[in-house]
Amino acid sequence: MTAIRVRDLRKRYGQVEALRGISFEIEEGEVFGLLGPNGAGKTTTVEILEGYRRRDGGSVDVLGHDPQRAERAFRERIGVVLQHSEMWPNLTVAETLRVFAGYYRRSRDVGETIALVGLGHKRDDRIKTLSGGQKRRLDLALALVGDPELVFLDEPTTGFDPQARRAAWEMVRGLRSLGKTILLTTHYLDEAQQLADRLAVLRDGEIVTIGTPGELVDASGPTEIRYRLDGELTLLRTDEPTRALHELTGRALTEGRELRDLEVRRASLEDVYLELLREEEAPE
Repeated sequence: MTAIRVRDLRKRYGQVEALRGISFEIEEGEVFGLLGPNGAGKTTTVEILEGYRRRDGGSVDVLGHDPQRAERAFRERIGVVLQHSEMWPNLTVAETLRVFAGYYRRSRDVGETIALVGLGHKRDDRIKTLSGGQKRRLDLALALVGDPELVFLDEPTTGFDPQARRAAWEMVRGLRSLGKTILLTTHYLDEAQQLADRLAVLRDGEIVTIGTPGELVDASGPTEIRYRLDGELTLLRTDEPTRALHELTGRALTEGRELRDLEVRRASLEDVYLELLREEEAPE
């Protein structure tokens, strides 16, 4: 089943065309990542899907609803983690979640939600005493307390230390295992590669590529094999790395020679992403 269907989505701010007719679909239970530099159109896209911004053209279907109508039935089925949010500083974590749980006819248990995001030891602490990373965990808890089918995660681990980021990744994986659909925006390429089933790269209001992380990497070009033979560094590029490596090592063994500094390297998702941005900057 399709959770989100976008067709020819367009948005303009004055003379600036922020979205130039993008189209994509997200399946139920999928983690879908939106990548792109600042100004590419990620936030505009997400805000339109959440129902916080009106589109200028195209069609959008989110869980069978047009989010532009902002119906309560739609709101109760989604959870949103914004880039920045401010809660009541003098309320505790548990009190804040109880307030938000009251907005839903069927909410998740507050204690269970607090435990899910790893804030059990902070449940009775006031919001103003939380660290930046703990506040982001609270943001995630607020998005989950309504037990949504679809979760929008906008830069969810900004400000997290490495340990907290890994814990957040496990939470996202846990949500996927529960059948939740997740739309993720992030500037961390390793995060996208770890979490997303599919990715779309936005550039200047257009989708320039879409696919699984593996598909994007495979389409980036040949594998590089580097080695040093008799002191000379050699670089071999090939689309058949297994065959090339077998022939190379087989020949070296037959001749009794040693391949020093042997390295096999495929492009990373970061390499692919940066290459797409370089294409944007290249002169016409």
